[in-house]
Amino acid sequence: MGLFKRKSIEAILAESNAEGQTSLKRVLGPVGLVLFGIGVIVGAGLFSITGLVAAEYTGPAITLSFVIAAIGCCFAGLCYAEFASMIPISGSAYTYTYATMGEFTAWTIGWALVLEFSVASILVAISWSGYFVQFLAGIGVVIPPELCAGPWNGGMMNIPAALIIVLMSLFLMKGTETSARVNNIIVFLKIGVIAAFIILGWQYINPANHDPYVPANVSGVFGEFGWSGILRGAAVVFLAYLGFDIVSCAAQETKNPKRAMPIGILGSLAACTVLYILFAHVMTGVANYTSFAGQDGLAPVATAIRQMGEPDASGAIIPAYPWLNRAVIFAILFGYCSVILALLMGQSRVFMTMSQDGLLPKLFSKLDPKTRTPLRSNLVFMVVIAVLSAFAPPQIAGELTNIGTLFAFTIVCAGVLVVRRTMPNAERGFRTPFVPFVPLAGIMVCVALMLFLPADTWMRLVMWLLIGYDVYSLYGMKHSKMAPADHRTRRGQSVFNVICIGLGVLCIVTGFWHQQTVGMNADKTLFILATVFGLVHIAWYTLRLTRKAN
Repeated sequence: MGLFKRKSIEAILAESNAEGQTSLKRVLGPVGLVLFGIGVIVGAGLFSITGLVAAEYTGPAITLSFVIAAIGCCFAGLCYAEFASMIPISGSAYTYTYATMGEFTAWTIGWALVLEFSVASILVAISWSGYFVQFLAGIGVVIPPELCAGPWNGGMMNIPAALIIVLMSLFLMKGTETSARVNNIIVFLKIGVIAAFIILGWQYINPANHDPYVPANVSGVFGEFGWSGILRGAAVVFLAYLGFDIVSCAAQETKNPKRAMPIGILGSLAACTVLYILFAHVMTGVANYTSFAGQDGLAPVATAIRQMGEPDASGAIIPAYPWLNRAVIFAILFGYCSVILALLMGQSRVFMTMSQDGLLPKLFSKLDPKTRTPLRSNLVFMVVIAVLSAFAPPQIAGELTNIGTLFAFTIVCAGVLVVRRTMPNAERGFRTPFVPFVPLAGIMVCVALMLFLPADTWMRLVMWLLIGYDVYSLYGMKHSKMAPADHRTRRGQSVFNVICIGLGVLCIVTGFWHQQTVGMNADKTLFILATVFGLVHIAWYTLRLTRKAN
């Protein structure tokens, strides 16, 4: 069988319907999935980027940016919902791609999902550490700076970031039911704080702060207010919605996935959109959008809370709810915990599914008889992610999260176009409306956002894909359940080798592109690394291609 052989939906459904100690425990319903989705979508981004976007791009019209971003996410969400109802199995976009575009493409997207979930976990853990240190400092507990930051940020190692990864991994290893309860508690806590901010702040909205609602673009620079600013703001706040795709990773742990998965994906998106719009409306109503410029934009909630009160004799406003700032920090800390929990779960489930298909060692798919979770896989990820969280630079992690996520979204949207043509009569619990418009719009939105990312992010994506193809060629290609007795006879290997040679060339090109953006006389470490990495892979896969031809 070739590298592009598709896995039948019948075989996938047979796996998803398996019961007993070799299968995941079905404990989640529609409400649990919606809460799970809210838990991973609503992170501290809501409490940070909203102020900067309002001050620099949109003014009060940031609410419109959230609406536009939600529509963009909805395109991908509708595509995910169709696949999740059609192929209700852990593995998310990896499984969907295996059924529609074949093994090689499935490996590609599975490897990209690992990138998304891994670096996102690292990024969130590092950010959680920053808020935790800030909270401790507020109560008089000071942690030495060198133990709260990695080497790239002036420290030795980030111990709090590593510890939160370990703690959330332990919760996850207790079983899906336990981790779902923990997530639900956390979600209710952070939603409660957001609701308190909206309700308490509503009475202090000053209509003058919303006039004009769409500030005019007086500079003439694209993206600085006006409708161009709203569009640029939408591209930035788009990141606040990322994470809903992780809901699909819980398909095998859902009681009625064909019904519940679309509700979980689309319901969490809808709920978060309403929360975001109300939050932004109150924030820009109690404080003028210009007050969020500079450092105040990094903590917009604190700026807004200072305006929730009545003026004294001197005209200075006395905050009516000084306790709300501390509650917000609590919400951010607990909110991050639920995000980490969901990311770690998604990561282990994707690896589990790839392992079940023979593409990765059996270690990653072996379930604990008691908890019916991939315990060993969770342990591996706990150690690896905890170590990386302690030492990795957060800037790189953030950029890689974005490109990995958008790459996955693009493939899923394309997959709907393929499956409508190749499997028009397959049973679906949900159908994406307005095909081909919705998937094509999803592809265009995601690709457009990817093109705005820095050149070095593209270079790292190419390098990550090449590493993944190395693993696939050395292990997955041989051990796949789709492979014949003699894996060397698998069709498509020449195409695979040519693709890898092309990526080797692209690695060098993106390295040169990055060097041009920072200046040819600047540090050439990344350029040299990309060049050597690309040349080695060009040579290796050219040799494989030559051997195959002979």
